Amino acid sequence: MASRISELVLECRDPELLARFWCEVLDFVEPDRDGEDVEIGPREGFGGARPTLILSKQERPQPDRTRLHIDVNATDRDQDAELERLLALGARPADVGQTGEESWHVLADPEGNVFCLLRRRLDPL
Repeated sequence: MASRISELVLECRDPELLARFWCEVLDFVEPDRDGEDVEIGPREGFGGARPTLILSKQERPQPDRTRLHIDVNATDRDQDAELERLLALGARPADVGQTGEESWHVLADPEGNVFCLLRRRLDPL
């Protein structure tokens, strides 16, 4: 048996803000919690095939250090419709040196964390 990704950790200043954003983007939920960190995960339950996302409070995330890179795939709409939805949620285009020939869109979440919207290739669970 191989290992699998069970969680991704993202350092951020405002875990609650990013939890709301990423819950909408990924259709995740936030269970009851205590402490400053926020863990969100799939509606069908944590510990399954899909990883959870832990938003770890850091007062001063290091600007010169990659805090995490996430790729997302639309599951119920085409890439253009998903791009519109993500931009409406607060994402914004980001330039990381792409050529313009890529099949994906590079975006940043409300705190500037870069992620990519890939072409639709995942079926809904």
